[in-house]
Amino acid sequence: MRVLFLITGLRLGGAEQQVAALANTFARGGHAVSIVSLTAGQEVTLDPRICVLALDMRKTPWSMLAALAAVRRQVLQWQPDIIHAHMVHANLFARVLARLGGCPPVICSAHSAQEGGRIRMLAYRVTDGWDALTTHVSAVARQTMIDGGAVRAQRFEVVPNGIDVEHFRPDPALRAQTRAALGIDAHTPVILNVGRLVPEKDQDTLLHAFAQIVDQTGARLLIAGEGPERRALESSVAGRPGLAGRVTLLGARGDVPALLNAADLFVLSSRVEGMPLVIGEAMACGLPVVATDAPGVEELLGSRTHIVPVCNADALAQAIGQALHAPPGGAIARRQRIEREFSLAAVAQRWLGIYARLARARPALLSTTGKAH
Repeated sequence: MRVLFLITGLRLGGAEQQVAALANTFARGGHAVSIVSLTAGQEVTLDPRICVLALDMRKTPWSMLAALAAVRRQVLQWQPDIIHAHMVHANLFARVLARLGGCPPVICSAHSAQEGGRIRMLAYRVTDGWDALTTHVSAVARQTMIDGGAVRAQRFEVVPNGIDVEHFRPDPALRAQTRAALGIDAHTPVILNVGRLVPEKDQDTLLHAFAQIVDQTGARLLIAGEGPERRALESSVAGRPGLAGRVTLLGARGDVPALLNAADLFVLSSRVEGMPLVIGEAMACGLPVVATDAPGVEELLGSRTHIVPVCNADALAQAIGQALHAPPGGAIARRQRIEREFSLAAVAQRWLGIYARLARARPALLSTTGKAH
């Protein structure tokens, strides 16, 4: 099968990493894969067999029209069986592309419970039906978009993100090596947060919570990620007693499996999510998780244990303290849940089934030479 992914960008976000993981899986499975990124720059690792077209689209009418023409040329030349778009800008772009005609079936996948404000939701509503199928990674977030009138329920499916359980797995040797590299001894409890430094991830509430339990636990807090909130978070660390030397902002990292193995607890402090991929990655490494009640969290964890309200530092602090003092155990069960319900291999096969179903249902398209394909 020939699969063309269309995505807003290829930075180190959850949606971007999911597209890279799926693309790599398909390429290794013998499928032809192409990725079109609407913006320049690539931080994800891709199989060399994958064809990548990176545009530099700006938010101007002329730039958008030029990008639309470039992608349409790519589609006509490469002749994919399916176009699979991810993230709001690429989704809306792909729907316009489909509206122009001459395209294979288009799938639009949303990754956040809040794909944008009223204008974006109106754009989703106006273009609903221009694609062959819309999907979301979370049932809760899907319902939020339906309730907002953005998408009709009958053509809106849930397909979760897939976790690469071979890449994310417990590794005692990697744990020791990573802790030594970070200058952390074997006995210090390590709390890890991974995510972009943006308001939606709300690491400031995490810092507030950590300040309440740092003295009792003697823990270290590592925050991996980069973003516009970095300076504010640095100020927050400096302004809260007891945090200096106990909190490390690691910046963007390409060794998340190593960091997860080095940690004793993963904490998600987000206000907004779709399906937080990193929770599944943490569980695949056997880590216990404390998280806010953002969309997709309970679906991954399978229970409400150690789930707290968003923006509630006191509740987050209490849950972190309880998790750090809980007896060890449960690592095997956590990993088995991810293997059973969210493995990348299973999700990739589900997508291939959807692609084949839609490709069989499409009418014959005429190429630019007038011949049917």
